[in-house]
Amino acid sequence: MAMIELRCVSKTVSSAGQPLTILQPTDLLVEPGEFLSVVGSSGSGKSTLLGLIAGLDTPSSGEIFIDGVEITGFDEDRLARLRGDKIGFVFQFFHLIPSLSAFENILVPLEIAGGAGAREKAEELLEDVGLTARGHHYPSQLSGGEQQRVAIARALANDPPILLADEPTGNLDSSTGHQVIDLLVDINRAKRMTIVMVTHDAELTNRSDRVLSMRDGKTEFAMPLERSTQS
Repeated sequence: MAMIELRCVSKTVSSAGQPLTILQPTDLLVEPGEFLSVVGSSGSGKSTLLGLIAGLDTPSSGEIFIDGVEITGFDEDRLARLRGDKIGFVFQFFHLIPSLSAFENILVPLEIAGGAGAREKAEELLEDVGLTARGHHYPSQLSGGEQQRVAIARALANDPPILLADEPTGNLDSSTGHQVIDLLVDINRAKRMTIVMVTHDAELTNRSDRVLSMRDGKTEFAMPLERSTQS
């Protein structure tokens, strides 16, 4: 069973009183544990596709399944629960809470979930992303790469089977960006987590299993890749 499945999913909006199709009818299967990169120029439909998978947007047609469950007709409460249980997010601009330390930013979703051992889990996640010594620092005291690693740790807080990353290296220099991709690949391999990463940087896609290319709302798979072991 696919972890993510789209069946003839499209998205059309109104622009200047005329219909504008952002995503053409699309079929997509992403298997458990797969690392999929989505590439394309600005306006190609990449972020729209990611938002539909996440249940942040509603398709104009078609059906979306997450871990075998159709989410197309879910209301906002059910979608919020789905995201809390199944999906972690990593964004280009980190979205950390500036008044909280790195440790506290990771702790917040754990405390909201109400599980036991929240502080211990947050400490483990800080260690997993190599920031144990920086846990007491605030976002303004961290580099861009460190902030993104905190954001990744926060996204992993509730052990979601799916991680969605929207331009996770877009706000980083090349070297730091490759370090973040190394971390995502390690997470994918260690946890068999399904990752869908939107990126404008074609050089980063050689670390993924497959590449989905988008242009004018249309999707096309590149050939499956052999993962590079280089940073």
